Amino acid sequence: MKQPAFINRIMIWRNRRISTSQFILILSLVVGLLSGLAAVILKNLVHYTFYLISKGFQFEKENFLYLALPLAGITITVLFTKYILRKNIGHGVSRILYAISRKNGIMELHHTYSSMIGSTFTVAFGGSVGLEAPIVLTGSAIGSNLGKLFRLNRKTLTILIGCGAAGAIAGIFKSPIAAIVFAIEVLMIDLTLSSLIPLLISAVTGASVAFFLSGSRILFSFDVTDPFFLRHIPYFIILGIFTGLVSVYFTRMTVYIEGLFNRIKSTLQKLLIGGIILGILIFVFPSLFGEGYEILQEVLSGRDKDLINEGLFFMLKDQTWFLLLIMFMILIFKAVATSVTNGSGGIGGIFAPSLFMGGIAGYLAAKLLNLIPGVMVSEPNFALVGMAGVMSGVMHAPLTGIFLIAEITGGYALLTPLIITATISYLTIKYFEPHSIYAKRLAERGELITHHKDKAMLSRMKIDTLLETNFQTIDLNATLGDFVKVVPHSQRNVFPVIDHENNFYGIIFINDIRNIIFNREVYDTTFIRDLMYMPDPIVNPDESMEDIARKFSESENYNLPVIKEGKYLGFVSRAKVFSTYRKLLEEFSDE
Repeated sequence: MKQPAFINRIMIWRNRRISTSQFILILSLVVGLLSGLAAVILKNLVHYTFYLISKGFQFEKENFLYLALPLAGITITVLFTKYILRKNIGHGVSRILYAISRKNGIMELHHTYSSMIGSTFTVAFGGSVGLEAPIVLTGSAIGSNLGKLFRLNRKTLTILIGCGAAGAIAGIFKSPIAAIVFAIEVLMIDLTLSSLIPLLISAVTGASVAFFLSGSRILFSFDVTDPFFLRHIPYFIILGIFTGLVSVYFTRMTVYIEGLFNRIKSTLQKLLIGGIILGILIFVFPSLFGEGYEILQEVLSGRDKDLINEGLFFMLKDQTWFLLLIMFMILIFKAVATSVTNGSGGIGGIFAPSLFMGGIAGYLAAKLLNLIPGVMVSEPNFALVGMAGVMSGVMHAPLTGIFLIAEITGGYALLTPLIITATISYLTIKYFEPHSIYAKRLAERGELITHHKDKAMLSRMKIDTLLETNFQTIDLNATLGDFVKVVPHSQRNVFPVIDHENNFYGIIFINDIRNIIFNREVYDTTFIRDLMYMPDPIVNPDESMEDIARKFSESENYNLPVIKEGKYLGFVSRAKVFSTYRKLLEEFSDE
């Protein structure tokens, strides 16, 4: 593909005028501007699309539109992805991790807009998912493609991906600190000055763009008025365990239900089953409609009865026990609604659902605690801290949860309970689930390496570049005398034994026959087939370098034969693998 002329001029100017590190800072500013702008555009697209199709019908009232809108939204999304885009764009953050892990930071160009379009129809029509993952995917794709345009290396592309994610999160929540922590904690961007400064620039720029275009109003905000008391620490510990268990449920339910939908081959069947189930759930529990931030805001403000569909449950709306039951049911079915939305073809993330479930879990826990004589805890505070707890557990990102809630509440009045609950929630889910919901699918396929630097290095090493073919071969039917004639032409002490069709039968290790190699009397009566042995282990060229490294570690061999379908290809040596690893590690760590 020919490079545009203006890009070539920029590259020439850059090479003459500024250093690479300065150029990255400029690009991080551009990425922050574009990702922040994308965040504002997406939020407004969803808002006005919903307004046009619903004219603002009330959430708490019985409305049969709930039965039809989710199916319509998912249908439009599927038509767009399957027949117009013809790409799979679900699971945004997982795709970012895969791009970093397996594609050297290269992301397809369509990700700069496709997830925004798909998620608009999904969420505006009631899909019970969030917009954060699609916009993070958009911002990361902007960073990746901008870096690719200027032919930057893998490390720089990864930094720009993190910049795009940070700019997007900052643009959505206007919380630059949480955005930076998200990029470091979830995407595992290396915490070095060469990466931290660009992240800072992008996050602040993304938040500034959002403030400039949409004012000081934040997507979700709440002013903390109730104080934190040290005597309530045990209750926040209990909340941490509870939100950790809720996170386990959310993670496993999501994976399970999406797995069920993956078994359905027919797109139409997926669409109908998912759309109908989602419509019924939202009809019964209107608070499951869309992201749910408005409902959370009302609950935090004390209007918790808005969770109830007055049309269906009018007679019971003033019963405390019924409100607690509804909260518990919403907590259970939010995970189902989110999974059904994504599984049936909708586009959205689990960022907003985890915050929603955390808020409901915290509020429910506080309600239950306040039923105990002598106990009085702040229900809004527990809801806020619960949001951090479930986010920390589901995403395996306690710092992101802590700083996000701290920023959207306008201060750090709840910092201590946030730290306690988020940490305990993370430790709780870590006992059951070693990977976050983002990384779980990749880890199961062995494609997750962003969280493991050894795997990151090994994944960049290819057997083709490590294969050594300067080993002298010897025929299976040769004698010791024939072998002696071959030895002077070899620089190695290992000789692969093959036949005329290159089939591999074993090796001769010269140290093993040193006692007879100079005995001319046995040259014609001793055959190679009697001296060779089959080495263990052997290597298949299709194996991962991680498996090959493990074989070296377990066998302590210096050379391993590479065999494909019985044919000899060459050897891979411990020394070359190690030297290549060290070289890549130096490049990776170079600032």
